[in-house]
Amino acid sequence: MHTLSMARLRNRFTQLSILAIFAAFFLLSPPSFAQVRVIEVVADKDSHFKMAGMSRPEITVKAGEPLLLRINARKGKTMNRDGTVHGFTLLRAKDHSKVNGWNLELKPGTHEFSLTAPAEPGEYEVLCTVICSEEHEGMRMKFVVLP
Repeated sequence: MHTLSMARLRNRFTQLSILAIFAAFFLLSPPSFAQVRVIEVVADKDSHFKMAGMSRPEITVKAGEPLLLRINARKGKTMNRDGTVHGFTLLRAKDHSKVNGWNLELKPGTHEFSLTAPAEPGEYEVLCTVICSEEHEGMRMKFVVLP
C-alpha cells in the first residue's frame, strides 16, 4: 500500500511540475504577437482619399505598430493599362522619400495589406501615384507616426 501511494504522489508531483513550468513560460515571456489595428480607407472615384467620420482624412499610428490597411479602390476617370486605378504611397514629409513596403497599387475593389508602421516618429504623407483624373494631384492625406 505504501508503494502505491508513493507512486501516486510522484505522479501528482510530476503533473504539478509540468503545469508550473507552462504557467511560468506563459506568464513571464513577452507576447509574441501584438494586436493588429485595422485602418479603412476609400480611394474614391473623385480622386480623394476618404475615411469614415473625417472631412479631412488623417491616419495616426504608433511607431512599429502592426496594421491591416483595408483600401476600397473605386475607379476614377482613368486607369493604367494594367487596370490600376489608384496608388497609395507613403512618403516622409521632410524629404519626400518613399517608405519601403508602402508603395501600393490598387485595382478596383477592396484590398488588404498587412503592414508595419514606420519606426521613425514624425509626419508623413500618403499620395496617389496613379494618374486617376484631372484632380489627381490633390489625392493626398496626412499620416502621423507617434513615438
